[in-house]
Amino acid sequence: PQIALAQGARSMVKQNALIRRLPAVETLGSVTYICTDKTGTLTENVMTVEKVDAQPDKEELLLHAMMLNNEVRFSQDGEMLGDSTEKALVSYAQTKGLSREGSARQYPFKGKVPFDSDRMMMSTLHQHNGEWILFVKGAPAAIASALSDRHSGQVENWLNTNRQWASEGLRVLFFATRTFREKPETLTPELERDLDFLGMAAMIDPPREAVTEAIAECSTAGIKTVMITGDQMLTAKAIARRLGMGDDNMEARAGKDLATTAWDEFVQKVKDVVVYARVSPEQKLQIVKALQQNNQFVAMTGDGVNDAPSLKQADIGVAMGVTGTDVSKEASDMILLDDNFATIVKAVKEGRRIYENIRKFILYVLSCNLAEVLTISVAPIFGMPIPLLPIHILWINLVTDGLPGIALTAEPAEPDIMKRPPRPPRENLFAGSMASDIIIAGAILAAAALHTQYRLAAQGYDIAVQQTAVFTILCLVQLGNALTVRSVNHPLIGKGMLSNPAMWGIVLLTIGLQALIIYVPVLHDLFKTTSLEWPVVRLILLTWVICLVLLEVGRQVRKKRIQSAMKTIA
Repeated sequence: PQIALAQGARSMVKQNALIRRLPAVETLGSVTYICTDKTGTLTENVMTVEKVDAQPDKEELLLHAMMLNNEVRFSQDGEMLGDSTEKALVSYAQTKGLSREGSARQYPFKGKVPFDSDRMMMSTLHQHNGEWILFVKGAPAAIASALSDRHSGQVENWLNTNRQWASEGLRVLFFATRTFREKPETLTPELERDLDFLGMAAMIDPPREAVTEAIAECSTAGIKTVMITGDQMLTAKAIARRLGMGDDNMEARAGKDLATTAWDEFVQKVKDVVVYARVSPEQKLQIVKALQQNNQFVAMTGDGVNDAPSLKQADIGVAMGVTGTDVSKEASDMILLDDNFATIVKAVKEGRRIYENIRKFILYVLSCNLAEVLTISVAPIFGMPIPLLPIHILWINLVTDGLPGIALTAEPAEPDIMKRPPRPPRENLFAGSMASDIIIAGAILAAAALHTQYRLAAQGYDIAVQQTAVFTILCLVQLGNALTVRSVNHPLIGKGMLSNPAMWGIVLLTIGLQALIIYVPVLHDLFKTTSLEWPVVRLILLTWVICLVLLEVGRQVRKKRIQSAMKTIA
């Protein structure tokens, strides 16, 4: 199992998912909810200004506000660094002929009131023609509530425009200003009142490629995707509809509603919510806890320092590799190297594959070991000599059991692996019919070995031939067991039989080594074997074919049982 987990972690890195805690490789297959940020995870995080509406005679001042009211920095080669929304605003101002240097000369920067999620706005103070200008940028509702009374007759029209743009999936920001004759003594949020409206800008952040398909795949796999965003509700719901997460009637909650909702009520309703808008990091933690109280296995994404508590609380914390802070990465179980939601779904699929392969490995190894125990125990009961010597058992365990077992951990995912519901996180590896499958397969393998020895003993072959034949048939039927265990859906011969070349390479290698042990005289003393005549080989091959047929019947039974269980759950 540890080999399977390590191989899985390496495979996930190739798909841009870096596993920080090895057990997460396997537990990813239990995820029932993925709570994900919108910007940069579901969308490209490449903002472009789509629409601008400036007040009469305020367009130039609005452009200066776009250029200066931000924390965008420029590298030595002129590349913009910072938040994608702010970079889009600066880029738009540049297309209108402004530059950072030119705006800064006209409006020298003197200080700022940083953005925070409670106020939903940011302010910068500048000096201009002997006056002090406060540029304010923020959420439409926040800016509207801080405007001067002289705008009271127009505010509703501006908010209606905001609602229309937001319903198209655009992120809308309002801009305003306030002029002071003297420099304010302190820069505090209290200055953000009695504002003069400058205008609004709307930006589009297109959905990432393959995200819609990934969300649909999650739905088929019994995983619910939940969007958590700082955007306003209309924008969030529009993007959710575009991504196929729900329709106009989808359940959505705003952060302010969560703040006034009783905890017990929220726990009851949390499973129905698809979109959370204007949510704080503290509320993200509440969402995780509420889902976990409903016995859900939650994956949560995050990139900021304040996201660390929710990432730690989540069953699978997922940090962003590109935009994430070191604190968020330390708190996570997995890091998305490309910040892409589709990568989470790939990781979940890989987690399911690895868990299935671990079960296949256990089924194979334990059924083979049981066959050896039964063969050695039952043969004397029927008056037959000891069928296997210690060197035979050692070879079987190291080569015939070990090598195919390792190959099983590399099996590709079953075609329907993302059409099954998530497994319970605390499910025992022997859940379902695993124990009975082990016993039945072990009994079939042992019966093949005992049948071979019984026939040879009845025909008068000496003990060396009997032991060599039992040794050989056990090797062959165990290889056949590995081939039937590797896939529930695919028959031993047919579609998918070559999907794991390593397995076939190991099977051919093991058969070749077994032939050398039998027919190279110099190896006879070491492995306590003897050459087998054609009648003995024919008996072994016939018994092997019958055993393969019985194992294939067992595979079909397992397939029908899984399909029946899936229908019951559905």
